[in-house]
Amino acid sequence: MKKVLVAGASGYLGKYVVKEFKEQGYHVSVIARNALKLNEVKEYTDEQVICEITNADSIKGICKDVDIVFSAVGITKQKDGLTYMDVDYRANKNLLEETKSAGVDKFIYISVFGAHKMKQLKAIQAKLKFEEELKASGIDYTIIYPNGFFSDMMEYLNMAKKGKGMVIGSGENKINPIHGADLAEVCVNAASGDEKEIEVGGPDVFTHREIFEIAFKALNKKVKVSGFPVWMKNIMLWFLRTFTSVKTYGPLEFFMTVLSNDMIAPKYGKRKLEEFFYKSV
Repeated sequence: MKKVLVAGASGYLGKYVVKEFKEQGYHVSVIARNALKLNEVKEYTDEQVICEITNADSIKGICKDVDIVFSAVGITKQKDGLTYMDVDYRANKNLLEETKSAGVDKFIYISVFGAHKMKQLKAIQAKLKFEEELKASGIDYTIIYPNGFFSDMMEYLNMAKKGKGMVIGSGENKINPIHGADLAEVCVNAASGDEKEIEVGGPDVFTHREIFEIAFKALNKKVKVSGFPVWMKNIMLWFLRTFTSVKTYGPLEFFMTVLSNDMIAPKYGKRKLEEFFYKSV
C-alpha cells in the first residue's frame, strides 16, 4: 500500500483529496496546524501530524516512508500576518526539501489556471516561484492548474443574499469552475500518471453574470446585478496597491483580474454548480 502525505488537508479541496486517496486504497497521512481542523477528514486518515509547515524545523522527518506528497497549501483567507511568500512559496519549499531528503517518489502541487499570464499579481508570483523550485528539484512532479473551485463561487451567493451582485464591465467573461470532489479525482489520478502539468475546469461554462443568475434563483430572489466599470477597477487597484498592504489588496487584485478575463479550462467532472448553490442556501 502506497503512503501519501497531504498538506492543506483542512481546506476545501484538501478534504476531498484525502477522501479520494483513501477510497483509492492509499495509506493517508495528513498535516495541519490545528487538530480541530482535521475533524472532517479524520475517518479517512491513517495518521495525523500537527505541525507548522512554515517552520522548517517543525516538519523535520515528516516525509519518512512517504511515496507521494500532495500540497494544496496556499493563502486563502488567513489572518495571521503571513505573506504569500511565507506560505505559497516558503512553506511549500520547506515541504519540498523534506520530500527530497526522504526520497519521495512524487510531488503533486496545486497552482492556478493561467498563472503564467498573471505574473503581475502578488498571489501568483509566490506560486510561480515555488513551481520553479519544484521543476528544478529532480523529483517527479505534477502541477495541477484548476481555474476556480465551487467554494470560490460562494462569493456570488453571498452577494446575492445581500440583494445585489457586482460584475466587472458587462460580466460576460467566462469561467468553468470545478467541484472539489471532481478535482480530487484529477489530483489522485495524477499520482499514478505521467503528466507534468494538468489544466482543469468543471463541465459547464458560465459568464459571471450567469453565475449570479443561478445564485439568485437558488435563493428564490429577483436577479439584481450591476456592472463595475473597468476604468474604475483600474483606479481602485492602483489606490489599493499604493496605500494598503499586500494582505489587503492581494486577494482583491486576484479576484478582479479573474473577473476581467476568460478562464476556460479543459472540462472535467459531472457535478453541477446549480446543485451546489441549492445545497448551500
